[in-house]
Amino acid sequence: MDSTDTGTGTDTGTGPDTGTGTGTGTGTPPKPRTPLNLSKTPGTDTQGTELPDIQSHDTFIIRKKWSLKAGDYVVSVARPDGSEGEPVAFARERLMSLRGEVTVYTDESRKSVLAGFKGRDDEMGYMYDVRDASGQSFGSFYEDPGSSILRKTWHIRQPGTMELIGSERSRVVAFIRFVWGFVPYLEYAPFIWPYRFSFTESGRRLMTVDKKLGLHTRYVLKILAPDIDRRLAIVHALALDALDVD
Repeated sequence: MDSTDTGTGTDTGTGPDTGTGTGTGTGTPPKPRTPLNLSKTPGTDTQGTELPDIQSHDTFIIRKKWSLKAGDYVVSVARPDGSEGEPVAFARERLMSLRGEVTVYTDESRKSVLAGFKGRDDEMGYMYDVRDASGQSFGSFYEDPGSSILRKTWHIRQPGTMELIGSERSRVVAFIRFVWGFVPYLEYAPFIWPYRFSFTESGRRLMTVDKKLGLHTRYVLKILAPDIDRRLAIVHALALDALDVD
């Protein structure tokens, strides 16, 4: 992604990731939510460019294409048959780039900003603030350093509405990924085996990010709650890939 610009209740998978969890949960009843104001999505950015209508969609496909100098991400709305539909977001990960600052655009020419994240030191560790085209923060996320030793765990905060906790659903795949990073030269190679993150609040699964099997990097982002800001969800799904290899 372009480094020169500006942006888990967990499941208890105990074996290979089959993706059959129901995520119903029996935890503490959820807290009352503050209604989410998404009047700016869709809308216009600071240059008056109309933003895509992504809030009405629940499933997105993220595809990454590699070149010698960069990795390009394309985020598309998923069609009912699971194929890629209309592209709604684009980003670029420059190789050997400065970690922790990424911008996501609404167009392939990268002229109109959808959102971005930037890292900073925080009492929770390294925090990533998610901002819109005008620089206004509308969310944040950070990795839980203790829980992530053998199983990646992230917290996503959407002020006034929710805090999601997401972790890898399979402990086995998480352990293989952990070991993979210590094998010489393999830490720079894509992990081709599928893995899945589930994001929950009070035991309820509200979002998933699934990496598909294959040599080409491809994710499916599913959002199960209407008041999750799709920009925040897309930005974090991209960060799961980009930050994993930094």
